[in-house]
Amino acid sequence: MSQSCSLFSMMWMCVAVFLLWTRSGGCTEKANTSDLIEYTAADFYDKLHSARMMFIYFEHQVSPTISLFLVELEKSAEVLQDYGISVGKINCNKELLPSYCTNERVHTAFLFRSGKEFLSFDLDTVFDVNSIVSEVLFAILRDEVKYVHSDADLLAMEKTARGKKDIVLGYVSSLGTQEHRSMMETAYVYGSKYQFILITGGPVLKHLGVDESSPSSRVWFLHCRVHTGTPVNSERCPLTHMRKPLSTLRLHSFLQLMEAPLVSEVYDDPSAVQPPQFPYQQTPQVFLFSRHATEHLDLDTATTLAWRLRGLALLLLVHRESPAVKTPDEYNAAYRLPEKGSEVKYLTLNNLDEVLELFISQEKETEGEEEEEKEEEGFEEDEEEDSHFGILDDEIAAIVYENRGNLLDMDSVTQLTSDNFHTTVAQSSLTVALFYLKWDAVSMVFLSSFIEVAERLAESEVNDVQMSTVDCGEWTDLCAAQSGSSLPIPFQPITVFPSVLLLRPQESTQYYRGMLGSEALHRFIMLCKLSDYIDKPELTVENLPSFLTLGKALLLLFVGEEEDEIGRRQNKALVEEMRAVVEMGGERMERYLACWIHLGRTPAGMSVLGSYLGSMPPLPALVLTHLPTGSEIYQYPPSSPIVAPSVLQWLQRVEDGTESFAGMLGEDSWSPAIKFYDFLKIMDKEEPGFAQQISPKQEEEEEEEEEEEIDMTGVNVEEETSDSSSNSPSSDPHPHSEL
Repeated sequence: MSQSCSLFSMMWMCVAVFLLWTRSGGCTEKANTSDLIEYTAADFYDKLHSARMMFIYFEHQVSPTISLFLVELEKSAEVLQDYGISVGKINCNKELLPSYCTNERVHTAFLFRSGKEFLSFDLDTVFDVNSIVSEVLFAILRDEVKYVHSDADLLAMEKTARGKKDIVLGYVSSLGTQEHRSMMETAYVYGSKYQFILITGGPVLKHLGVDESSPSSRVWFLHCRVHTGTPVNSERCPLTHMRKPLSTLRLHSFLQLMEAPLVSEVYDDPSAVQPPQFPYQQTPQVFLFSRHATEHLDLDTATTLAWRLRGLALLLLVHRESPAVKTPDEYNAAYRLPEKGSEVKYLTLNNLDEVLELFISQEKETEGEEEEEKEEEGFEEDEEEDSHFGILDDEIAAIVYENRGNLLDMDSVTQLTSDNFHTTVAQSSLTVALFYLKWDAVSMVFLSSFIEVAERLAESEVNDVQMSTVDCGEWTDLCAAQSGSSLPIPFQPITVFPSVLLLRPQESTQYYRGMLGSEALHRFIMLCKLSDYIDKPELTVENLPSFLTLGKALLLLFVGEEEDEIGRRQNKALVEEMRAVVEMGGERMERYLACWIHLGRTPAGMSVLGSYLGSMPPLPALVLTHLPTGSEIYQYPPSSPIVAPSVLQWLQRVEDGTESFAGMLGEDSWSPAIKFYDFLKIMDKEEPGFAQQISPKQEEEEEEEEEEEIDMTGVNVEEETSDSSSNSPSSDPHPHSEL
């Protein structure tokens, strides 16, 4: 009977190991299939009343944030299916579920159990596979996994568990992390065997000797069940700290180690004792020797040391009188490390603390090596990543250094100042202005590229584009958008260098946000100067940002990949028809950018189209998006042929407000990670007047009277800020200002 129980126990142990190992990423190869189920409304209601739990997201429009969530949801489906949980989504654009397909629930996922909604999760709390798995399992196990805050709470739990169950106590600094997931997955497997308790903070940490500000996760095993050799002289359960960082596999190994015999008695020489077998094969062995005359004392000593070594090593008591024991009497202890082929090392110790110190130092050394390896790997990764920036900075600095004696030929560009800005911009239909700083290496490198573009435009006899520059170190008031005349400056203060602005008389300013290179800038300028787009452009990943900066609505045609000559002719006819739309629409079409995407050459367009409409429509598809007046997306009726008169009529319905929109652009945005530094303002704070605008007259006075200090007193920073916001005229044509 005991043999069959042992066999069953071993089989269950193997199953648990395999489950936890595969869930922690042990199996890296898998079939190219998805475990994420897309339900219809009928399927959903049918499965709702089954015994299986479901974690469901009701999909509305697809934004970048939602797209990322759906990727993580698909990853979690593979994990949660092993815990009996189906993961799926429902497309609310196809299926009507009034209770869940609402705008109020677009950022919520739901867990269903026993035919009803069990719990809802904001997407801010289930944002990746770790948070999804941990939060869902935590919700399911909320009656089994207890939560304690104070030491009194923990003491009450220990009293309840004493004599019944051991306790696994875990501390995680925040929920939804990899460590939280490890705790929940282990609790799901071992929840019937141990009482799991979770801590995220509170006074109980002081009792456990943990600083609440520490981000490191911890696990303790509380020996509350009756064990041979368990100390009973305290109302608290003895505890063992898991010294290794928390992960699913490490926690599993730790729990198995807690089940190992406290002391094993052997009658063989340590060199003949087999190394630890599964699941303890990675655990060191410590050997103490016993004589018949002191057998009970030796066992008590071994038990005391075993408790102190709990989780660090397995303790074996060797009966020295056995004929098989050949160890010389001069040695009273020995140990074997888990490395393959490791030999037994013999020691002569004076007290038990020496054994403890030996293994604590051994563990610290191992942890140090692991940490060092991690740091080296991380350093190599960081170094590799930083090296790209470092190389970039070095190359930029090197270019600036090599050309430090070469003065740039500025004849091909117009240098804008506070005095000539308005008159110069008014003289040209398009002015491209570069705002730069002489002491900024990137500015100086791009200035060279900017001049190269200006010379290239001049050689091509492009006379309706004026290339100009503004030195923001000299003309600080202009760069701060502070006008010295009654005419307002048509742009916001420049805070990023270099910056390129496109200025047209009586029109809003455009910002160039493309690559800082001559080719990209030249292509963008040529695109902007076209008054209409007779040659309807094809959008690609490379040129899409440039088109978006034009600020026009996109009339975008999506065509599929041609399988034969007939398909190529059809696509060509569609493009020609869109050219006819532009020609027939005349001036009315100037507000639109008519363009097309070939999904065979630009596969990324499929995800764009899917995100626009919520699902992939039949091709060809014509949409109107990026309207300056709103974020609505309109789809040309799929059942109507794409012909110029019909398209123009459809555009008229959109303009009249009688056409229903098919989707909305996402409102996700990515702001800068840190605030921009206002360098001139900082310099003036450190040394008042350091960054002040110096006029030519002041320069002459400075040369004549070097000893005399020029009076630089003026308006303080706060007053100037308010003045600039109102664009009030100043009597000084070159007022001092901070950028």
